[in-house]
Amino acid sequence: MGRLFGTDGVRGVANKELTPELAFKLGRAGAAILARGHTRVRVVVGRDTRISGDMLEAALVAGICSVGGDVLKVGIIPTPAVAWLTRALGADAGVVISASHNPVADNGIKFFSSQGFKLPDPVEEEIEREVLKEKDELPRPTEGNLGRVCEVPEGADKYVSYVCSTTKKTLAGLKVVLDVANGAAYQVAPEALRRLGAEVIVLNNAPNGTNINVGCGSTCPEVLAKAVKESRADVGLAFDGDADRVIAVDEEGQVVDGDAIMAILALYRQKQGGLPGGRIVVTVMSNYGLHQVLTAAGLKVHQTQVGDRYVLEEMLRTGAMLGGEQSGHIILLEYNTTGDGLITGLQLLQVMVDTGKPLKELAAVMPRFPQLLVNVPVRDKEQAMADPVLLAEVERAREKLGGRGRILVRPSGTEPFLRLMAEGPDEQELQEILSRLERVVRRLS
Repeated sequence: MGRLFGTDGVRGVANKELTPELAFKLGRAGAAILARGHTRVRVVVGRDTRISGDMLEAALVAGICSVGGDVLKVGIIPTPAVAWLTRALGADAGVVISASHNPVADNGIKFFSSQGFKLPDPVEEEIEREVLKEKDELPRPTEGNLGRVCEVPEGADKYVSYVCSTTKKTLAGLKVVLDVANGAAYQVAPEALRRLGAEVIVLNNAPNGTNINVGCGSTCPEVLAKAVKESRADVGLAFDGDADRVIAVDEEGQVVDGDAIMAILALYRQKQGGLPGGRIVVTVMSNYGLHQVLTAAGLKVHQTQVGDRYVLEEMLRTGAMLGGEQSGHIILLEYNTTGDGLITGLQLLQVMVDTGKPLKELAAVMPRFPQLLVNVPVRDKEQAMADPVLLAEVERAREKLGGRGRILVRPSGTEPFLRLMAEGPDEQELQEILSRLERVVRRLS
C-alpha cells in the first residue's frame, strides 16, 4: 500500500492526519482522474455520524467541485448504500467518509468506481501521486464549468426499498433487537425491518457526533446479548459504525459471528441452488470449524489474507457469490458490491423464517475451535513484523502446536497494531503461547 491509501481507503485521526486540506486534495485528484472519458463527472458522497464528517465532507465536496465535478450528497448513510446508490443513480464514482468500526477520533475517505467496487490499486496510486505532488496542476475551471452540489434526500429511502426487495419473506412474528452503534444505519436499519413486518427494538440510535461505536455495535455484542435475553427476542443484529458488517446474537444471547453466519448462508444457499460453483471465500482468520463444515458439505473454500478487498478480488477471480470475514464483513455479490451488514442480516433472518429454526440451532452446524486474539500496539508495523526475536518465537509456537492448530501474526490494515491469533484444541495452551508472543511484541511498542 502507498503512503495514503491503506486496505480500506485513506484513514487517520481527523483534523490531525486526515485534515480538511487533505480531503480537499483527495476530492480534486479523485474527481479529476475519475472524470477522464466523461464530459462532466458525477460523484455520490455519503458519510457516517462522526463529528468530523461535516468538516471533511465540506472540504471533499469543495475539491470535487473545484475541478468541475458535480456532487450528489446523500447524507448520513451506510457505506454499502453509497456503493449501491453510485450504480442506481448512474454516477461516475462514489465516496464515503467513514472510519467504520474505528474510534470517533478517526475518520476515512474511500472511493468507489461507477460499478460500486473499491478502486483498483493502480487508480488509488494515481490519485495518491497527484495529492502528493508539490505543484497542483489539476484543472481549475471557472464560471459555468465549476461543479454543482445536488442534495439527494431520497437516497436513504431508495436504499431501504432496495434492501427490502432482496428478501421474499415477511418477518412478521420475529422479534428483533438492533444495535445500530450510533452510526450510519441508525435510521435505515430499523425502517427496513419494520417495513418487512418485524417487531423491532432499537439500541444506540441517538448519534451525537461523538458516541459512534462507543461501547456498542458489532465490536461490543455484549450489550446486544443482554437486551435480547431481557426482551426475550428471537434474534439480535449489531452493526458497526458504517454498517458494512453485522454480528448476530441468538435467542439465548450467544454471539453468532461472521464465520457462523457464512456457514448458515452457504449451507442454505447450497440446498436452494444459489451458490454458483459451490464456492465460498474466507480469510486466514476464519475458524477452522468453518472450513470443516463447508468442505464436509462438498463446498470449495478459497482463502485470502485479511481484508474485504482481498475477499472481493478472490470472489471475482473464482466466480464465488458469497465471501467474507469472521468480523461480520460479508459480501453477497448478487445484491451488492461490498460488505452490507443490513442485507446480510436480512438474509440470515430469511433463513430463520424459511426453515422455521431458531438461530441457535442454525449456528450449531459449525463446530468451533478455540481461537484467541490479542491486539498489541506497535510504533512501526513493518519493522515489528520483521523482528527476528518475534519470528523465532512464532516458529517455536508453531512447532509446539504442530498439526493441532495454527498461529497467525499480522499487521492491522487500519490501526497501529499487530494482531496475534492462536487456534487449537487446548485453550490453556493457546493462552500460554499468546502471552509469550505478546511479551515479545510489547518490547517493540
